[in-house]
Amino acid sequence: MTRTERNTTGGNGTTVVVTGASGRTGSRVARAAGAAGFTVRAASRATGFDWADPSTWEGTLRGADAAYLMYPTDIGDPAAAKGVGALALQAVGLGVRRLVLLSARGEDQALPAEEALKASGADWTVVRAAWFAQNFSEGPLVEGIAHGELVFPAGEVREPFVDVRDIADVVTAVLADGVRYAGRTLRLTGPRLLAWREAVAEISAATGRPVVYTPVPARAYGRALTGFGVPVEEAALLVDVFETLLDGRNAHLTDDVREVLGRAPRDFSAFVREAAAAGVWRI
Repeated sequence: MTRTERNTTGGNGTTVVVTGASGRTGSRVARAAGAAGFTVRAASRATGFDWADPSTWEGTLRGADAAYLMYPTDIGDPAAAKGVGALALQAVGLGVRRLVLLSARGEDQALPAEEALKASGADWTVVRAAWFAQNFSEGPLVEGIAHGELVFPAGEVREPFVDVRDIADVVTAVLADGVRYAGRTLRLTGPRLLAWREAVAEISAATGRPVVYTPVPARAYGRALTGFGVPVEEAALLVDVFETLLDGRNAHLTDDVREVLGRAPRDFSAFVREAAAAGVWRI
């Protein structure tokens, strides 16, 4: 066994590489796939895998049957198409034909990476996810919420926030049934639409503390990010994404979670109650 591989009990004998295995989606995909009986091979910098260093890819991919691909900055990053395409080609060359790519619903900037995956010759599935519910509980938004104000460039648009655990369950089901989902693009949403203001109000009610939502223009938000130390190039990418993605284009639901899992997606309020009980937004 390599140092990047973790054996799990189960009978299907399939080894799946999970990139971003220590991150928001990858960690949950790894747990869900392990629970489903896959042998999970975690791929992150901690295990010697680096998207920016192709020399680290072969050792992670060789001998695997499938892979979950999550590009580490943003799938709309101009570098993502080159990275995803190159890794997918190498994976196919090593016999890893079943590839599932995490993409973003409504993000035009993500399309080149999706096309690069499709051009690789893999048995591909693209999973386009709505805005993660867990973006409110993990990452840069947490501190603002904990201190009583979320400043964000979403205006009053409504979004069907999706629980990352549902994404992980869908990815695991797709990996388990490559025939049914090969060549498909799945669009994952939660069960209802919420504006950011409404989402923050639910967090405020669950925590018992006042939390307000302050919408700002995307460019003002980008300037604030650079002021907090975010690299200029990364901030510019986020501004570009937010100016298009948060224009209301995603204000509708899909039924793909139910189609794949046979159940409704988790509701945002259930996520909020769990996160509040865990003390996520305590100062």
